Amino acid sequence: MAWVMGIDIGTTAVKALLLDTETGQSVTATSDEYPLYSPNAGWAEADPQHWEQGISEAIARLRQQDAKAVSQCRGIGVCGMVPALVPLDRSHRPLRRSIQQNDARTGRELAQIMADADTEWLYQRTGTVLNQQHIAPKLLWLQRYEPHTWEQLHAIVGSYDYVRGLMTGNWAIEVNWAVESGLFDVHARSWLTDFMNRWSIDSRWFGSVGNPWEPAGTLRPRMAEAWGMPSGIPVVYGSADHVASALAAGVANPGDVLIKFGGAGDILYCTATPQFHRRLYFDLHDLPGRYLLNGCMAASGSLVRWLLSRLKADDRSLPELDRRASAISPGSDGIVVLPYFLGEKTPIFDADARGVIFGLMLHHTDGHLFRAVLESVIFGFRHHLDVLSNSGFPVERIFATNGGAKSELWRQIAADVLQRPILAFPHHPGSAMGAAIVAAQGLGLLPQEPVVDRIDTPRIWHQPNPDNRSVYDRNYSVFRTLYERTHDLMHVMGRGEDS
Repeated sequence: MAWVMGIDIGTTAVKALLLDTETGQSVTATSDEYPLYSPNAGWAEADPQHWEQGISEAIARLRQQDAKAVSQCRGIGVCGMVPALVPLDRSHRPLRRSIQQNDARTGRELAQIMADADTEWLYQRTGTVLNQQHIAPKLLWLQRYEPHTWEQLHAIVGSYDYVRGLMTGNWAIEVNWAVESGLFDVHARSWLTDFMNRWSIDSRWFGSVGNPWEPAGTLRPRMAEAWGMPSGIPVVYGSADHVASALAAGVANPGDVLIKFGGAGDILYCTATPQFHRRLYFDLHDLPGRYLLNGCMAASGSLVRWLLSRLKADDRSLPELDRRASAISPGSDGIVVLPYFLGEKTPIFDADARGVIFGLMLHHTDGHLFRAVLESVIFGFRHHLDVLSNSGFPVERIFATNGGAKSELWRQIAADVLQRPILAFPHHPGSAMGAAIVAAQGLGLLPQEPVVDRIDTPRIWHQPNPDNRSVYDRNYSVFRTLYERTHDLMHVMGRGEDS
């Protein structure tokens, strides 16, 4: 057996996975949940210490299942959300909680940069229009509101770069974090130092940039001993979580699409050549010679969790809520939700967008609300497919992975709303599997090609129900119109929150 480990730094928990590259068998474990902090409107923060604790918890649970496999692990890959911002001091300790990729606090700073910068030149160099996700507006926010943090700043990394740094002592950056930072020339593969200097951003804060499959260092003896693993095994640069999910699902042919049901909702479209789109992000695939147009909705699984908390429920309540929502007719009896509870990234790039629950009446139940939230996320995915198809990018196959894909109801809603067959991996570990595959490919244990057929995981086809088409077409039209009609009011409220 040839075991490798994949670790996914998730929004609310860490997942660790052991993959036997010879048989395709895997073992997974998840840490206790940790909070996503949103102390002010639009804020999204995480505590890096929770990631450290989560890794230790998840690996300890793997050892309970198969200590021998852990002790024989040949290498590690780590993935996480991008581009989370973790500011470090000279000792590489976090100066504050991370500012997450879906944080929307930087409207003022984003406007300041857009008024000054050559935005067309930036788009051509970075592959993405300036937006709330980018690192420069967040650093300007730190300059303005946290000068004590700014003065101590020595290094900047992402979430999975941070934990990889703890493992190896190499505080480097994986290439897709750099690509999605908005500070990186994707053609020259170098930092945009002139642009950074304009905003007092020191390019020396950013470490060397490596490809996902390249070794970034070896596991430190102290951690190896604590985790029951061999000392000195390679740790590769790793992957952005959504890109790792695409790799694990077998998204590799032009026209392949992944819908990723994570804390944020990702949709990835595979191309054979670099393609840019002003309403989407651009990423490098974990497979050489492949590229991804990437849509990311700020809240999807996190919106489900928000609703659970407001209903005084938790994950144990999900099967019951699924059952109640399944008893509700498609269209949620007239409720349409705009899922912009953290503003929105693609395809509207509107940090001032706000969540809306439209059509609510006294007879509606928690089942109606739950179903409407599930439908709203899929309406967001459909909006992205419209953007792609209207721009000449044909969709060939659609895959579905990650936590939300466990819900048979949500998978069927996806097929019905998108009006296309969906190949779902309901028990696929998603990003953690992709991180393990990246490690295996970097070590030569797997070829650098799609390997999904070598992985032992069930998959299910969902066919669209034609009887549900008309109601979903109607509600999708309402979904799109709601944003158009409330856009100006949302921005009035957004300006009020900033004052």
